[in-house]
Amino acid sequence: MGDCESSVPLMEEEENLIAAAQSIVRALGSNRTLTDDARKILADLGSQLSSITRVSEPEDEGAGETEEQLIELEEELNLVQSKVMNWEVGKSMIWDCGQEEAYEYLRYVDQGRKLIEGLESLNLVKGGKEDELLRRAHDLLQTAMNRLEEEFTHLLVHNRQPFEPEHMSFRSSEDDTLDDGSIVSFGDDSIEDVVQRDSMSRSSGEYLIELVHPDVIPDLRCIANLMFDSNYGRECSQAFINVRKDGLDDCLFILEVEKLSIEDVLKMEWNSLNSKIRRWIRAMKIFVRIYLASEKWLSDQIFSELEAVGSVCFAEASKASILQLLNFGEAIAIGPHQPEKLIRILDMYEVLADLIPDIDAMYSDEVGLCVRKECQDILRSLGDCAKATFLEFENAVASSISANPFPGGGIHHLTRYVMNYMKTLIDYSKTLDELLKGHEKEDSVTILPDMTPDREEDNTDRRCYISPLAQHFRSFTSILECNLEDKARLYKDESLGHLFLMNNIHYMAQKVKNSNLRTILGDGWIRKHNWKFQHHAMSYERATWSSILSFLRDEGLYNPGSNSISRTLLKERLNNFYLSFEDVYKSQTGWSIPDSQLREDLRISTSLKVIQGYRTFVGRHTNHISDKHIRYTADDLENFLLDLFEGSPRSVHGSHRK
Repeated sequence: MGDCESSVPLMEEEENLIAAAQSIVRALGSNRTLTDDARKILADLGSQLSSITRVSEPEDEGAGETEEQLIELEEELNLVQSKVMNWEVGKSMIWDCGQEEAYEYLRYVDQGRKLIEGLESLNLVKGGKEDELLRRAHDLLQTAMNRLEEEFTHLLVHNRQPFEPEHMSFRSSEDDTLDDGSIVSFGDDSIEDVVQRDSMSRSSGEYLIELVHPDVIPDLRCIANLMFDSNYGRECSQAFINVRKDGLDDCLFILEVEKLSIEDVLKMEWNSLNSKIRRWIRAMKIFVRIYLASEKWLSDQIFSELEAVGSVCFAEASKASILQLLNFGEAIAIGPHQPEKLIRILDMYEVLADLIPDIDAMYSDEVGLCVRKECQDILRSLGDCAKATFLEFENAVASSISANPFPGGGIHHLTRYVMNYMKTLIDYSKTLDELLKGHEKEDSVTILPDMTPDREEDNTDRRCYISPLAQHFRSFTSILECNLEDKARLYKDESLGHLFLMNNIHYMAQKVKNSNLRTILGDGWIRKHNWKFQHHAMSYERATWSSILSFLRDEGLYNPGSNSISRTLLKERLNNFYLSFEDVYKSQTGWSIPDSQLREDLRISTSLKVIQGYRTFVGRHTNHISDKHIRYTADDLENFLLDLFEGSPRSVHGSHRK
């Protein structure tokens, strides 16, 4: 009897000793710095300790069945532990040893997970054997989950596909349902061609690239499913997010997108900033349409069986990168409203507006709300900035003041700038009309006269709706003309002032006639300005040649009281004509008419008046004029007139004309 009683404490001591040893083995086993030999010894010791069976206590009535279950569960746990711990001995990655080994490991881990469910279904006695088995199973599962997290990360990192925007093929959205991971190539299409095609009107899922080798997607999905089933979903998600964040950062680096603060952007000179805006536009289209779309596809494939997990992982992984790009847009939007920036700001606005449907679709869940909201806020800011910059341009044209006359009376650089600026803005007419709503001029319904100012009998009034952009363009040209008239007044020579206005208004009319500005300003505007520059051409001729041709009139040439001509006065008038002509030649060869056709037309018009008047005058008085007083023939004068408006001053005495 005494022997029996003494055996009970002995059994308890052994049991406690075994439990303590098992705890030590588990604690040491989690130490990652152990050598392979030490890990092997610990794994063997753990298996041996697990196989030791306690001396059975007298069974309570009805407890036999539970004891048998525990024995079976313990044996199962021992087997799983042996398989799992064997992989903790070596440093090699399981998936590097082949899929057979990998999937065997997954099966044993899943067996361990189910074993825990079986133990938890029992009525556990705290401190009892089943409680100890459950603790062992949980510890083992944690070890396995740590390993699977490493394997998951390893697969993502070492199977990443290189991102090369210049050389890549694209997966068609129609092939998303294929399981073979095949890629549809678009032949020689570069990424730029794909992004630009159809004015970027394609959906975000149209072009996808394989960011991770397709062969490992099923493996990643299996690991993810098992980790989530084992309540280790947070660890799995975080591993995915961390790896893919690095991939997204690399993508921005490849696309040459720098991390710039708003302060950095605001301090930048325009040439540098212009280059960075162009790079941002390209990067946004590639990043959203191709890379983000592919990133979303990847997360959806890996977490396809886990409801919204894919969307959450995608949003968390990509949020920082897309917000980095948007941050640059915000910096541009809050910068100064300088007219030279308008085209680039409109480019940014249109690109973002076009990409927002894609972004909204990819960040459709609650977790993506901040990205969707930020996109809308930046778009609104860029729109406000574009509108303010456009309106500032009008003020800049009006305030362009010159202290000195423009040399040669040619086309002023302000005229070229304004007209070319407007011509470029035509490409953004739809966007500008939308942005300028609420900023129309006083009357958006305008009467357009279908006439030229000198043919009022042909006047037919037409009421037309004038778009906001057209109203502002009409305002721009009116302000430009007023500015040019102020500049024309700076010339001391009235003729040169008219020539200057003729040149500039002709340039405006031709620019509108030969570009899409015609669709905005209309043919009526063109006719009106054709008349204006022709009017200045006639005014030039009057101001230049009327006084000179007055020397070729007969009035006052006859002696009082007789029909005889005063030869002295005739000679004096002819000499004054020559002197005046030479002065005009000397000055107006230095004047400029850049348009060759306009230059030729004015020369012909001038020649008809001057040469005809000279030839008639000399012919009429040929009997009263000595040959020695005829300095130039009509042909000489005609040749001299061909030298006018070339922008290179010369005198008739130094002329090459003979």
